[in-house]
Amino acid sequence: MASSADPHVVEDCRGMLQVLSDGTVARFEPPPIPAGDDDGRVEWKDAVYDAGRGLGLRMYKPAAAEKKLPVLVYFHGGGFCVGSYAWPNFHAGCLRLAAELPAVVLSFDYRLAPEHRFPAAHDDAATALLWLRDQLASGTTNPWLADAADARRVFVSGESAGGNLTHHLALRFGSTPGLLDPINIAGYVMLMPGFLSERRTRSELESPATAFLTRDMCDTLSRLFLPAGADKDHPLINPLGPESPSLDPLLDVPVLVVAAERDLLRDKNVEYAERLRALAAAGKGKKKEEENVELVVFPGEEHAFFGVKPESEAAGEVVRLIGRLVARSSVSRMS
Repeated sequence: MASSADPHVVEDCRGMLQVLSDGTVARFEPPPIPAGDDDGRVEWKDAVYDAGRGLGLRMYKPAAAEKKLPVLVYFHGGGFCVGSYAWPNFHAGCLRLAAELPAVVLSFDYRLAPEHRFPAAHDDAATALLWLRDQLASGTTNPWLADAADARRVFVSGESAGGNLTHHLALRFGSTPGLLDPINIAGYVMLMPGFLSERRTRSELESPATAFLTRDMCDTLSRLFLPAGADKDHPLINPLGPESPSLDPLLDVPVLVVAAERDLLRDKNVEYAERLRALAAAGKGKKKEEENVELVVFPGEEHAFFGVKPESEAAGEVVRLIGRLVARSSVSRMS
């Protein structure tokens, strides 16, 4: 018979991550996830970008590419606590992006909470971009990548937690021009970015307990990834909070924000995009509002629908939206 002193579960994340009362963290394999079709249109291989921390990435490029292609950096979702580029659904989404854009797609892992709380994931994402800078600067370190990648057309993207990372990369590198040379960041794509605040929004309050992402799950994840003593107005999770940095570094590069109608994060996503638009309209950036910030709300969809259903029609529309952003950036460079 187990005694009352035996360790018991105090936090549970979808059965994939459990924290026990003695501080032990247990991780389990995710449930079966649709993998999609790997039909040979895209070549892919794994690499390491931070050997000291054991962090890797998966690189994709169209098999029939005859010229240098834009680069899409991609950070997966998972509430900063679970997920990997190797999960079949994230792999399927990146295959689709590489084939249909077409583009070189780089899907990066990062350290996960609660073993590694904020700002570990954000620091890893910055290291990933610096690694890419070094790969493309030399041209010989990783010819598989450098021969296909156009360093002047790099787009940074992510879903959920990955969308949050994308925002903070824009702030970090946008405020220090030249740090990523010869890379040129041509746009940012945030798919249902993981933004929260202490104040509940209407979409949070109205979200049902049967939703893919619930209020209880958000609270659980927040307890696991925030630094000890921090709340959801921490600047790394609330981009519009009282201590959050200026959004100005985002105003001179095209930004695409995708939200989902049935997502409890919808209102935070919309508020964020509208704040960017207001700043652009007020003349804070060099470009006009309509050229710089695009917000698309997908009717009927739930949180993380691109990663959860990478073969769906809605996911296909996300790929087309990203493709339009890439095309507009290419025209802008030529004009």
